Amino acid sequence: MPALDDILDRLHVVALPMRVRFRGITVREVALIDGPAGWGEFGAFLEYEPPEAAAWLAAGIEAAYRPPPPVYRDRVPINATVPAVPAAQVPEVLSRFPGARTAKVKVAEPGQTLADDVARVNAVRAQVPVVRVDANGGWTLQQAVDAAAALTADGPLEYLEQPCATVEELAALRRKVAVPIAADESIRKADDPLRVVRARAADVAVLKVAPLGGVARMLDIAAQIDIPIVVSSALDSAVGIARGLLAAAALPELEHACGLGTGGFFVDDVAEVPAPVDGYLPVGAVVPDSARLSALAAAPQRRQWWIDRVRECYPLVSE
Repeated sequence: MPALDDILDRLHVVALPMRVRFRGITVREVALIDGPAGWGEFGAFLEYEPPEAAAWLAAGIEAAYRPPPPVYRDRVPINATVPAVPAAQVPEVLSRFPGARTAKVKVAEPGQTLADDVARVNAVRAQVPVVRVDANGGWTLQQAVDAAAALTADGPLEYLEQPCATVEELAALRRKVAVPIAADESIRKADDPLRVVRARAADVAVLKVAPLGGVARMLDIAAQIDIPIVVSSALDSAVGIARGLLAAAALPELEHACGLGTGGFFVDDVAEVPAPVDGYLPVGAVVPDSARLSALAAAPQRRQWWIDRVRECYPLVSE
């Protein structure tokens, strides 16, 4: 572990304005660490308490201070990500993902209806051949059964991502519907991330580098999972996206497009984000631009908030 003072000396806090509301926010704050091995990102969402946020700090420290693993590929297929926007806005969102052959569509948004979800999914389906949906655990078991029927009435789904909140519900749903089930929160928010696999509650595992504590930790979990893996982002800056691409490139097998194309949701980022080519993003380290770091710097009180947060999480990382 590097010393806390060294981490804080290397800290940059930025506020990235977003093109669309995502997870209820329009500005994404992250703390970046300019380390001897590269740049790391600490971007745990603001509502996360220190025990959960500490894993995100561990991921940032790993990127900043430890060498990367070897990789099997130099580019990674990505999916388009469609927030819970009106169906009429779908073409504009998809235009940010040139060449994408797979799209993940957010559903089960509070305040919206299943009919809204169906309209959005069908609008995506009209442009992209492979569609998956992500409910973020927002449905009950019966709602998920009904949604699976409604959302596949006009075409297939690659999978339902985290349709219900609990492992038990996922396992029960998997027995009731023909659509494959993917687990996200049931892995990254669990004390035992492998429980969902042992319970045969999922057909696909969605793994995110930061919430799992870094690339090495994610690869360790992946090695113990006997179902296909999709590497996804956690609304990361260009720095965090690069770590996700690295993790995906380090997997021996990669059967599905990964959710690592969310950089297009930002009006501006700390580094130039390459556009996907034929639905792929290149693998490589990202070095933030100093002018962008200055222009996107968070207000002094927000910088102090992140410094205090690092101080709170650091002892938990050490443990």
